Amino acid sequence: MRALLVANPAATTTTRKVRDVLVRALSSELQVEVVETERRGHARELAAQATTDGIDVVVTLGGDGTVNEAANGLLAAGPGPRVPMLAVVPGGSTNVFARALGRSRDPVEATGEILDSLRAGRTRLVSLGTASARTSPAAPAVGTDDAGWTDPRWFVFAAGLGFDADVISRVEAQRARGRRSSGALYVRSGVDAFLLGRDRRRPPVTLELPGRAPVDGLFLALVSNVSPWTYLGARPIVPSPEASFDTGLDVFAMGRVGIVRMLHHLRQTMAAQPDARGRGVHRWHDLPELTLSATRPQGWQLDGDHLGTTTGLRLRSVPEALRVVV
Repeated sequence: MRALLVANPAATTTTRKVRDVLVRALSSELQVEVVETERRGHARELAAQATTDGIDVVVTLGGDGTVNEAANGLLAAGPGPRVPMLAVVPGGSTNVFARALGRSRDPVEATGEILDSLRAGRTRLVSLGTASARTSPAAPAVGTDDAGWTDPRWFVFAAGLGFDADVISRVEAQRARGRRSSGALYVRSGVDAFLLGRDRRRPPVTLELPGRAPVDGLFLALVSNVSPWTYLGARPIVPSPEASFDTGLDVFAMGRVGIVRMLHHLRQTMAAQPDARGRGVHRWHDLPELTLSATRPQGWQLDGDHLGTTTGLRLRSVPEALRVVV
């Protein structure tokens, strides 16, 4: 079996020594080619070439951003039987997708699990999501007309418009200054975004579903393809407990809230049996598609990467989009 190992040398918990150990383990049973990413988007290019070259399995060593790029490369021409399988070795700070697949957080143990699964043929098809950003104010929100929207980009576990993207943007700015990614950094960035941002006082986002009345006045809209949505260290944050690789998209949204109620809902999402409900909370489960629109430009993110600003996101669920090693 031919394998391509795509390693991100800048990932939070990845070292060359760890990578060399993993390569030796994988090479004991696979014909492995190893490539390190050199820039943003490189993993996407490598995965797309792997599809063209007839590689059997693409293994990523990095964080969720590397996984997202690899999935986009593998699915550049859409799902199909010729698309290589994806196997994920965690190397980032949160590794949401790897943990959703049941992978160990230790990269060496995770590599052993992947080899065991390949021997036993343990793979599965998972649903993923696509997101298109509005490029024209005249672009229709709901419908089949794609004019005024970017080409769809795949996401494996989460998407968002507004507050969560603002938090990620603040974290990325701190990391660019040399700060290490950590739970504490995300907490501080979240507090700053909530207290200093204007969106919770003047919520700009509207959620639109085909055939239903729009829901406006939202300052936060988290779109999930799996649960948990993310982690704070070892602690899962679960706004949409029913989200699954076997269903459509789930949404957790909040309208105008104060500090006390925001903390209350955050505690609900981190409880042993999470079930955040109450005033200002909106939840939807198993959606095939939805659109998020904003009255002013908002940041947007996919799988924890900030991708710029837009006034709208069109999101769709694609069942059985990619075969992964479990």
